[in-house]
Amino acid sequence: MIVKNTHTTLKQAIKYPLFFVVIMWSVHIIKVLGGFNWDIYGVHPREADGLIGILVSPLLHGSFKHLMSNTIPLFLMFTLISLFYSKVSKISFAAIYLLTGISVWFFGRHVYHIGASGVVYGLISFVFWSGIFRKNFKSVILTIIIIFLYSGYIAGVFPGQEGISWESHLLGAIVGMLVAFIVRNVEEQHEIDDKRKELHVDNYQEEYFFSRDTFEEKN
Repeated sequence: MIVKNTHTTLKQAIKYPLFFVVIMWSVHIIKVLGGFNWDIYGVHPREADGLIGILVSPLLHGSFKHLMSNTIPLFLMFTLISLFYSKVSKISFAAIYLLTGISVWFFGRHVYHIGASGVVYGLISFVFWSGIFRKNFKSVILTIIIIFLYSGYIAGVFPGQEGISWESHLLGAIVGMLVAFIVRNVEEQHEIDDKRKELHVDNYQEEYFFSRDTFEEKN
């Protein structure tokens, strides 16, 4: 009997985060080289012309500094979600992406909102709250890591910072929490393995934070 390996490898986990980052950078480089004013395609709350921003605003950035500030946390958080919550990673990312934009369209200030920071806050919130809701060892460890790395991001959800879409941050964080709650009962392979270990199932392999094949390639 051949048992299919269901753990996600690092190579698999970075595929979609890397693809999204490449898209973000490509859009910004084309914008800069072409001298295009694409900021008008951001989310424009409660205006028909702002609906397109729900889809494209996370790809638009005001500067390379703005782009870089979103690239690293987005890539890291999306990769962590792909590794540890692979069953729900794609649908969760899509939900956070779209629902954050929709929320900003309904509740944001009457200005153009651009940038992926709302999605970043949503992903950070998702990882944090997944540990709270699931109470699995690895999920709790990820929550502690989030607290250590991104506790300073809390200030970003409050108004008063010029040029910052605090609404995107706040609403993204709320959306991330809601998505984490909705998918909390979808068990990942490492959670199933932990339960098997607790029940002393025969042939259970020794537990590791990363599965032994995380960094291996699959054919």
